[in-house]
Amino acid sequence: MTRRLDPRAGRSVAARDLIDVSGLLDAYTAIRPDPADPSQRVVFGTSGHRGSAFAGAFNEAHIVAICAAICAHRSAAGVDGPLFLAGDTHALSGPALGTAVEVFVAAGVTVMLDARDGYTPTPAVSHAILRHNAGRTAGLGDGVILTPSHNPPQDGGLKYNPPHGGPAEPAITAAIERLANAALATALRDVPRVPHVRALRSPLVARYDYRAAFVGELAQVVDLAAVRAAGVKIGIDPLGGASTEYWPMVLETYGLEGAVVSDVIDPRFAFMTADHDGETRMDCSSPYAMARLIELRDRFDVAFANDPDADRHGVVTASGGLLEPNRYLAAAVAYLFEQRPAWPAGLAIGKTMVTSALLDRLAAKLRRPLVETPVGFRWFVPGLCAGALGFAGEESAGAVFRRRDGTLWTTEKDGFSLGLLAAEILARTGRDPSAVFASVADAVGPSYYERVDAPATAPQRARLAGVGPRDLRLDDLGGEPVLAVDVATPRGERFGGVRVKARNAWFAARPSGTEPLVKIYAESLVSPDHLQAVQAQAQQALAALGLTAA
Repeated sequence: MTRRLDPRAGRSVAARDLIDVSGLLDAYTAIRPDPADPSQRVVFGTSGHRGSAFAGAFNEAHIVAICAAICAHRSAAGVDGPLFLAGDTHALSGPALGTAVEVFVAAGVTVMLDARDGYTPTPAVSHAILRHNAGRTAGLGDGVILTPSHNPPQDGGLKYNPPHGGPAEPAITAAIERLANAALATALRDVPRVPHVRALRSPLVARYDYRAAFVGELAQVVDLAAVRAAGVKIGIDPLGGASTEYWPMVLETYGLEGAVVSDVIDPRFAFMTADHDGETRMDCSSPYAMARLIELRDRFDVAFANDPDADRHGVVTASGGLLEPNRYLAAAVAYLFEQRPAWPAGLAIGKTMVTSALLDRLAAKLRRPLVETPVGFRWFVPGLCAGALGFAGEESAGAVFRRRDGTLWTTEKDGFSLGLLAAEILARTGRDPSAVFASVADAVGPSYYERVDAPATAPQRARLAGVGPRDLRLDDLGGEPVLAVDVATPRGERFGGVRVKARNAWFAARPSGTEPLVKIYAESLVSPDHLQAVQAQAQQALAALGLTAA
């Protein structure tokens, strides 16, 4: 089972594939979603509500309904402090932010907008929420980020972060979803709004310098003095996202040697190279979307990129090229838990159920607890806030770790600190992250990992989400006895799919929340050929149960 490559993969996006920005913005206001159509209702996945205005899935009505629902949630939860509101560089993020201001001001909510009217990364919003709420028991703030993350240019997205600063937990998003869809069903007739110009003049609109606050504390997370002293030459590609305006300030503030390889901001993302399927997708874990930075790797000691809201990272080394996300997570964990003497001894390593089993083996070697969660960064938030997790990472190139003194940094994925950590690793060890991973593989074994997608209908995806441990009747996997069939974490949190484990391999399947696909993850700790055998077995098992389309 191999991923089919589009002929456009890794090549500059063709002019014919660029979106019509003006048409998209017209569709944002002109198309009224049909609340009876499931594809046009508000649906919160693991990272908020996403969709395209062209498809009636992310339009002005959605933002009005969701923001009204957030106001209702705030009232019920007693959240009466400021709401930190920001957006990324996607075309729909700007108008959606404007709509949000109109609704929040009409509801009497104090809104914190960027002091520069600039773009704002997701981790900077989390940082702002935590900074405001530190030491408070009343007047707590929360936040909304308008971003579809690495999704294509035609998409918009909205994420809600409660006072803990991280992605909202399922109970909160389910309530927001329900209230928002109820508002759509009534054509928003009970939702007040303030005209945009008047809203911006309201005393309820305040300004906050997200960039200065966030950049000013990065040295508390990464040893930037060591990076500067070693003269590590850094290459940075913001992929046209919100970090574009942040990285020059990082380099200047900390006297780092390096360059931003492109500072172009274009809502069409015309400078991108196409992803594996020919789509324009700002995925910094994809070698096809990252082709430009990979080509430049010889110019720098270490290079990295961020997605548009900068909650993800992609690390490129001169010796190894683009590091597969799980391999960089392993290198980062191996380094951090040996090079952070101020961290408490009991700090655990957090990973999702579909992240590499190398972290399981590494945790055992380091004698650190391992915490497994369902997919979605929101599951890490309690452990981060409680001081239990030192590092939390997921297979899709998202992670965060604590400040150097062991205190909390953010409760969101942070592409800044993970990118800069690659430079710290080189500065302090003399080895780049590729070399560090090679040492990890020598110590705990190699890893061969891949995620592929299989077509699946809505009923098939619904069935997969409710599958039980006994439904998949597999005695062996990759030539080894099956040790476990999991549908939940050890703490009983439902995974939304199924995972089958053997000693040296595993696979997992879970339905996509936004596309007619089943996501199939697999890893071999033996060889690439062994991985292919495991993938084929996974596909056969799912097809035999009728969980994927023929």
